[in-house]
Amino acid sequence: MNRMHISRRTLLTGLAAFGGAALAPGPGQVTQAQVSAPRRLDLHHHFGSPRWIKRVAEVKRQGWEAFQEYTPARALETMDAGGTQAAFLSCTEPGVWFGDDFEKERGEAIALARDMNDYGARMVSDHKGRFGLFAVLPLPDVDASLQEIEYALDTLKADGVGLLTSYGNMWLGDDRLRPVFEELNRRGAVVYTHPTDAPCCHGLANASPATLEWFTDTARSIMSLIAEGAGARLGGGGALGRGAAPAAAAGRGRGDVAPSAATRYGNIKFIWSHAGGTLIGAASRVVGNISAESLAGTPPVNSRLYHVRRFYYDTAGSANPIAMQGLKQLLGGTSHIVFGTDVPYGTSAQIGRAMETVGFTAAELRGVDRDNALEILPKWRSV
Repeated sequence: MNRMHISRRTLLTGLAAFGGAALAPGPGQVTQAQVSAPRRLDLHHHFGSPRWIKRVAEVKRQGWEAFQEYTPARALETMDAGGTQAAFLSCTEPGVWFGDDFEKERGEAIALARDMNDYGARMVSDHKGRFGLFAVLPLPDVDASLQEIEYALDTLKADGVGLLTSYGNMWLGDDRLRPVFEELNRRGAVVYTHPTDAPCCHGLANASPATLEWFTDTARSIMSLIAEGAGARLGGGGALGRGAAPAAAAGRGRGDVAPSAATRYGNIKFIWSHAGGTLIGAASRVVGNISAESLAGTPPVNSRLYHVRRFYYDTAGSANPIAMQGLKQLLGGTSHIVFGTDVPYGTSAQIGRAMETVGFTAAELRGVDRDNALEILPKWRSV
């Protein structure tokens, strides 16, 4: 379906510029010269196979124009210009199906996910050391997604998987998706996430979803994972494919509260786009107590703040002092902030310049550029 939109390139270029590309360094700010040869790892970097690009152009979803000139060579040019050593390829919204009725597109979505993963793997092979791959899954089809996990991680040797924040009216903590996340948890997988707009929210307030809704959908998905007892409430109805796992509260006493999905999936390394979206503004509702005392202390294991602090967050569209300083305070530091550009809508040069203005030290910026990502992608230490 055609959804109202403004140019995503215009929006994100403006955000990057506003983030500080034209600002002179002030007190506590650093210049790129002080950071010294960042060898950046870009964890929010989109790609498209020719088949996917053709399909996006047919439906004209947000940002489709930027992909009409996309090639791996152009992606490498922007990486070289901004000091990016390697970029981890992921599919942007709307993923591999384009309307609101998955059943109508199931077969095409499954085939398109395989096409994207094979194409991404060829980019990795053709440009050794320059690209990694976060594989596409044909969710919400559980069985097909389990098959794609096996193929992508075992055969293609992908670095992780790339998911959207929601699929239809299912967010990532929904119990119907539990078999997929249990397998990813068993593997200790990296799970990169990118926002989309659910059927509820394509044109709220007469606005493009890129303005507010994608950021809010990210916060919704985080909430679905960290809310205790949420699995039991969200588990109604049948899953697509294997079927829903038993309700999270089954067999528990009435007074018990089921653990959060984030607790069940404690081995998964989640990466959230755009600094967690609206998480900062809604932190007191989503996370709970964020008093100065609680932020200064060590959160109880498996508490909401504990999980929020174990997740990772990228800089795409959020490289400004408000988002970065708020995120730093919520996380108790910068060690879980990673570099992300939103290529082809942003560039590492733009985001890098903007990050120089957010008030981070040179050491903190080096962590964002590279070192923080290596904690969850250790094989890249030797690249």
